[in-house]
Parts: sequence; C-alpha cells; structure tokens
Amino acid sequence: MIYEVRGKQVMLDSDLAKLYNCKNGAKTINQAVSRHINRFPERFCFKLIETEYYEILRSQFGTLELEQGRYSKYLPYVFTEQGVAMLSAILRTDIAEEVSIRIMDAFVIMKKYISNNNYDKRIKNVETKLINYDDKFDLIFNRLDNKKKTNHIFFEGQIYDAYSLLIDILNTSNENIIIIDNYTSKELFDILKNIKVDIKIITKKIDEILLKKYKKQYNNVEITNSDIFHDRFIIIDKKVLYHSGASFKDLCNKCFAISKIDDKHILDEILKCI
Repeated sequence: MIYEVRGKQVMLDSDLAKLYNCKNGAKTINQAVSRHINRFPERFCFKLIETEYYEILRSQFGTLELEQGRYSKYLPYVFTEQGVAMLSAILRTDIAEEVSIRIMDAFVIMKKYISNNNYDKRIKNVETKLINYDDKFDLIFNRLDNKKKTNHIFFEGQIYDAYSLLIDILNTSNENIIIIDNYTSKELFDILKNIKVDIKIITKKIDEILLKKYKKQYNNVEITNSDIFHDRFIIIDKKVLYHSGASFKDLCNKCFAISKIDDKHILDEILKCI
C-alpha cells in the first residue's frame, strides 16, 4: 500500500480508510483533514494528478481499463509518513493510534529496503552527474570569464583599463599581430615596442618622422598604407579577431567597446582584404 510519488513514499486516502476501519471510507479521512487543513502542508498530504493516479492503478491491477464508472471520478489524496502521523492525532481513536504505529514501522522498513538496494547505484549516478555538471560549469565559467576579459565597454575616462585590456589582447599572440587603424599614433607605438612578435599595421595616416625614429630602435613593425577599412580591428595569429569602436589613439575619449568576434567567416573575409 506504500507507493512512490514525486520522490516520496505515500499512501492513498482510500487505503488508509480501510486500515482505520472508517465507515464512510476515504470521505472520513478527507473530512478530518479539511477540518484541520493547517496541519497538512503539501509535504504531509497532496492530491494526485490523473497520470499519477492511473500509474498506481496500473501497479495494482497490472492492466488498466479506463471504463466510465469503474474507478472513482475523484482524484485521491495521498499521505506521506508525516501525514500519517498527523492523521492519528486528529482521528483520536484507539485503532487509529495502533494502525498508525504499524504504518510508521512499514515506512521505516521500506526506506531501509530502498536504501539497501539502491544506495550504491544512486551514489554512483549522483557522483557521475556531479562530475558531468562540474565539467559543464567549468566550461561555462571559463567562457564567461573569457568574455568578461575580451568583451568590454569602457566609459569616458577609463583610459588605464582600456589600454590594459589592449595590452592583454596583444600579449596573447605567439606568432604575429595585424592591427587595422586608420590613425596610428605614438600611443600605439609605446605599446608595441614591448611586443615580441611581428606586427603589421594597416593604416591610411601615420607620422613618418615618428615611424622613422621608431624603426631605428625597434624592428617588429611593418606598415601598409590603405584606406579600405573604416573600423578598427586586431587580428591575433590570423586566428582571433577583435573589433574596437575607437581608434587606439583616442581610447576613452568617449564611450566605446572592444569585442571579440567569433565568426570565422568574418575573419577570413578581412584577411582576404589585407
């Protein structure tokens, strides 16, 4: 008479009525509960839905023929272990107390049986799920962390933070860097002098005197004059593409964003233009 519903061990109101020898059947049980409804929260007592009730009927009869009038048209209530204990208190009969004690013993025996037979399997399943979820959460957090580092909006005055992110992006390169910016200035060269990979700058305007002085001391920059681009881009190792809403000489003069573009097709198209 004990069934598992919604992960809880429960008993039907009609079965309890039989055990308690209630003359009016489940009606006596439900009337007693209605008079003391505050004592029966959902963890003590709840009403079944159709699919839950039919599943119990199938377990009782093996097959289930849903003929009109064959089963009660009212969906029954079920009681958990705590609900059974509360029932014995509100019914206040000798048989209710005696039967409730036996029912409580049955709940304990059933829990021990379930525990002994399913513990190892359930623990193994839980451990497997935890490992899987840990891996998924690590992946999600890593992606969120990477997005936080490489997709950022800067407001006016956040000059240090903007240049700091720019330097972090450039330092991820192992082979080469391509910078597309129509207005190349001293601020950018001040950063590039410490970068240890080959750098190609595509620009339409540059201070030739500044470039000449830079090349006398550093040899990591190649300049290509072009005005086919309007926006600013950084390409790392010809594999990773970033977009900047502001020229690198004007970072944080106004609100702007630096964003990573994950669409490889866009990267390939830009590389074709270079």
